[in-house]
Amino acid sequence: MAKVRFTETALRDAHQSLLATRMKTEDMVPIAEEMDKVGYFSVEAWGGATFDTCIRYLNDDPWVRLRELKAGFNNTPIQMLLRGQNLVGYKHYPDDIVTKFVEKSYENGVDVFRIFDALNDIRNMEKAIKVAKDQGAHVQGTISYTISPVHSLDNFVDLAKNLEALDCDSVAIKDMAGLITPSAAFELVTKLKEETDLLVDLHCHCTSGMTPISYYAACQAGVDVLDTAISPLSWGTSQPPTESMVAALQGTEFDTGLDLKLLTSIKKYFDEIKAKYGYLLDPISESVDTDVLLYQIPGGMLSNLISQLKEQNAMDRYNDVLEEMPRVRKDMGYPPLVTPTSQIVGTQAVNNVLGGERYKQPTNEVKEYLKGMYGRPPAPVDPEVSKMVIGDEEVITCRPADLIEDEFDKFKSEGEEAGFVKSDEDALTYALYPLIAPRFLKGELKEKGGVPGTSTDKDKVPTEYDVEVDGDIFNVKILPHGTAGGGGKKSSKCKEKEGVVLSAMQGMVIRLTVEVGDEVKAGDTICVIEAMKMENDIESEVDGVVEEIFVEDGDELKKDDCIMVIK
Repeated sequence: MAKVRFTETALRDAHQSLLATRMKTEDMVPIAEEMDKVGYFSVEAWGGATFDTCIRYLNDDPWVRLRELKAGFNNTPIQMLLRGQNLVGYKHYPDDIVTKFVEKSYENGVDVFRIFDALNDIRNMEKAIKVAKDQGAHVQGTISYTISPVHSLDNFVDLAKNLEALDCDSVAIKDMAGLITPSAAFELVTKLKEETDLLVDLHCHCTSGMTPISYYAACQAGVDVLDTAISPLSWGTSQPPTESMVAALQGTEFDTGLDLKLLTSIKKYFDEIKAKYGYLLDPISESVDTDVLLYQIPGGMLSNLISQLKEQNAMDRYNDVLEEMPRVRKDMGYPPLVTPTSQIVGTQAVNNVLGGERYKQPTNEVKEYLKGMYGRPPAPVDPEVSKMVIGDEEVITCRPADLIEDEFDKFKSEGEEAGFVKSDEDALTYALYPLIAPRFLKGELKEKGGVPGTSTDKDKVPTEYDVEVDGDIFNVKILPHGTAGGGGKKSSKCKEKEGVVLSAMQGMVIRLTVEVGDEVKAGDTICVIEAMKMENDIESEVDGVVEEIFVEDGDELKKDDCIMVIK
């Protein structure tokens, strides 16, 4: 038995799980040199939801973040989480963008690529693995661990063997929901060590409360690396605390050799960070929730679900959504619940509950999933649900990316002509997020959800509050005089008009599909709204003519805002 090594997740997964991914670069860089002294196997500091959040909410350039962190981590490899052909987005990208993104990530500072696919479809991982290996990076192929009637130990071991055949350096067991029991961890790690020559990393969230015991069982089975989070950002939907695991293994054959005093000084820094971002912490995310053993909802997904339901003013339907998720997951062939399938299943469950009728409002991503565009589901999808959502449309069987044409040059030239793309990195940001990247790259983005008291936020006055009255929580908005509803185009007066179409959700208008004067039929898509990172078609409920449109592409909508009038 060799000593066990740790991957520190504070700068990526821990704050993604507990703080809605809102930690800014300015709060990461000052502690990097101190963390670099610890002797971690790696520091996970990039990828996952951090890229999206940087440009959507924080007005933070993710490429600059990576370079600045690299300057502080001279001895410790920087690790990123890469969603295979999805990269750091929520759909498949063409091979040329995957290639360029991996090359630029390595060039800017990523040393270890943890590459996974939400369906464990290795076809969706091959391109990213090959390109990362070509750069000379450490490649960690990943098993998205889950429990279902169609997943087994042999499935996971076979996947690891296939990852080894692709020349991966290590394999990660990615247990998004903290579902792996001590006996299952022992059995799986033992099997992986027996049947492959790969280093084995175990990554778990603490949602179920079992994880520290499962970590020790994995140590007994010969695990090489464990993922932990510095204690202020640990537990709940995050990882076990680094210091506690170091102490637990001291004096055993698995002793990490890490310095608890040094970790304590890092802990003090993150105590201040946690206090600074404390307004984002939700008691549900911080707690052990054994319901996960029934619903299998991963840490990051749970905190995002809570925030999504709050946005829709629908926290009273939380338990209904939890109960709907396993049903949707079964309908879709038991995908592991990890990005993007967690968002696909979760958003559809929300739509099913809030819409009052199952699959009445399928997201575009659900349609694409059912057509095979995300890969091969672990089990066949429910044929009745498929018929309801996509009718007789063809279901593909090839590697999805084989059907996607190269796009990098197109996005780069478009962005350069528009004046907001100055580098390949800018072009990649635009290609990954064509709807939200232009505002960020033009410098037009105002920080949303930032931290009160920071240099970018200190002059802001809160305009929305949760107010408790006799034990009931009410959401109260303070609006400037004369702007009820959020602005002229969304004023309450429009709601009085006959034939007005109201938004059923909070989100952003990403595409209007009609113009004033157009004739529409009931069931026609009139606009597309991005809500909860998924695209939702808004359909006309009547035959008629578009008389007035109150929104344009890029507008933010609240629930019940006016979209248009159809007479």
